Amino acid sequence: MISWWDLNRQVLGKLPGNLALADERPFILIDTKTQRLHRIDIEQEESISYRISTAVKGLGNREESYRTPFGILRIKQKIGGGEPAGRVFKGREPTGKISKRSDNREEDEITSRIMWLDGMEQGINKGQGYDTFSRYIYIHGTTDEKRIGYAVSSGCIRMKNADVIDLFEEVLVNDLVVIQ
Repeated sequence: MISWWDLNRQVLGKLPGNLALADERPFILIDTKTQRLHRIDIEQEESISYRISTAVKGLGNREESYRTPFGILRIKQKIGGGEPAGRVFKGREPTGKISKRSDNREEDEITSRIMWLDGMEQGINKGQGYDTFSRYIYIHGTTDEKRIGYAVSSGCIRMKNADVIDLFEEVLVNDLVVIQ
């Protein structure tokens, strides 16, 4: 596992002078090969790791690609704080419906919490034709928990509802996310 310091050096090499790093916040590292999300904290000896699901079509930053974006991103918005586990969202708004399903393959429901991602690398995951934020790419809960650990999404990073709630409580807007 990569250390916080090594990840920090990589990010600073690509985004010199990035003020988001000034207070030494944890990083989120998304490893699409192992389908794991790691929250790497400078103060902890071990990272916290969760099983996830990324895009069935793999990595890619182009709009309309249905791929998970790669590179350096940040959490631009957090949505759903205080909502119960399983709350279903449509257009980032709570619907009033709470789903208890864990095997829903038919619908790509977004549940519990949303962390909306924004690319930070112009021409790679930010800007016309590649903009992660305008692609509505999130880290979110799902009603398809049985397939967590496999690449099955349409581009977003899916998590089990309990895990996404746990992560949501630990991260802040502007925390960095590295997807590889």
